[in-house]
Amino acid sequence: MAVKPAVIIGAGVSGLCAGALLARDGYPVAIYEKDGRVGGRTASAPYKNHTLDNGFHIMPFYKKSALYDILQKTGTHNSVSLVTVSDIAFHSNGSFHLYPTGISDIIKFTMVPFRSRLSLLRLLLPMAFSTMKGAEALDSVPLSSVTSRLDSHARAFFDAVCMLAFADVPGRVSLGEFVRTIMRANPFRGGTSRFAYPGGGGYDSICGALASYITGRGGKVHLSGAVRSIRASDGAVDGVIDASGNFIESDCVVVSVPAYQAANLLERGVLEKETVSRMKRLNDTTSVVEVHYATNRRIDKRQIVFPVGEHTAKGIFFTSNISPNLCPPGEHQIISGAPVDAGTAGSGSAVRRIAEEMRRDIESIYPGFADRIVWERPRAWQMVEAVVKKPGMVWRSKMPHSIPEIRGLFFVGDSTISYGIGTDSAAHSALLCHPMVAGHMRARAGAP
Repeated sequence: MAVKPAVIIGAGVSGLCAGALLARDGYPVAIYEKDGRVGGRTASAPYKNHTLDNGFHIMPFYKKSALYDILQKTGTHNSVSLVTVSDIAFHSNGSFHLYPTGISDIIKFTMVPFRSRLSLLRLLLPMAFSTMKGAEALDSVPLSSVTSRLDSHARAFFDAVCMLAFADVPGRVSLGEFVRTIMRANPFRGGTSRFAYPGGGGYDSICGALASYITGRGGKVHLSGAVRSIRASDGAVDGVIDASGNFIESDCVVVSVPAYQAANLLERGVLEKETVSRMKRLNDTTSVVEVHYATNRRIDKRQIVFPVGEHTAKGIFFTSNISPNLCPPGEHQIISGAPVDAGTAGSGSAVRRIAEEMRRDIESIYPGFADRIVWERPRAWQMVEAVVKKPGMVWRSKMPHSIPEIRGLFFVGDSTISYGIGTDSAAHSALLCHPMVAGHMRARAGAP
């Protein structure tokens, strides 16, 4: 029996990972992406001869991450040049302090007094050697329930870690998800605290490599190919209808857009009310104001600096120190970011005010910074997913990969069952979902 192509909606990280795994196994794949380029929320764009990422993205846990696992499984790790992001520091009271990359570094962590270091160790050591089941039991508990009992020095450490790992504050981070992060960074269990970024510049180059892999194995990636709806009958998926009204027949559809958006692709009444309610519950996001800067001189050799204390700028990312290819010779690139509420992100005047505050923060750390700015570009993002980390909405509480009411319909992405954050969560979701999709494709082909 000829196998119809699996239709994948969305060419972001999760959709491309799902497609690459299917293509590796020899199944036909057709990806439909509404935008004119791949990458989804990890898109990069040219601006004044620079390459600007849509947010600051790094691959957590480097070669131990779910995303790198997929790159290895498909052989695309050989076509993406990755560099290590490891020169990270805190800035507190006029001094820089090396970011601790392991439990043993906590003892030497100069930013906090010795007594506070002991408090951190007493808290982090049990986390590092916890179990997945133990972490799951803490999924509904906010990290702040633990950090609020610490002194200001130890709390500052957690504030900075949450900005690096979750782009958020401890009150909006699940203790269970934080424990899983510490577990995965434990070198005594084969973990790592290293991060990675494409050396060629632009985080979406990873997506480009996955898309090339898919097309190289006979798959199709349709750009500017929006899907208007998913058609289903008799409890099984029939295919999709594109923006022009064309019907694309398929008995396997993988949805990689956020779960709460996926509900709008199906006719009313097709899904159970409980399923729709679960999907809509996941519509919970945080917002970030970020400013890209180009400077005419390097102001620091470090890659990332976290200002500690009453600063609007919660992170300063020296992106051209990670990948010089992001900007032209003679210039350097920096991103500064701050989490904000949705109302602030939607106000142009508020965004400009926050951008000015962040510029002053950087100037206070690096005197003369403002005079070295060639241009700056503030932006606000209202699509930073909270469901991957918010207490009570992580791991198994997220959207399942399939639903009983429609056979052949699958869901991937960071709003579906997976652990981690951002691109790592999206890739982990694709890994977890792949056996289900491949099994369905085998069954439709009549294979044993």
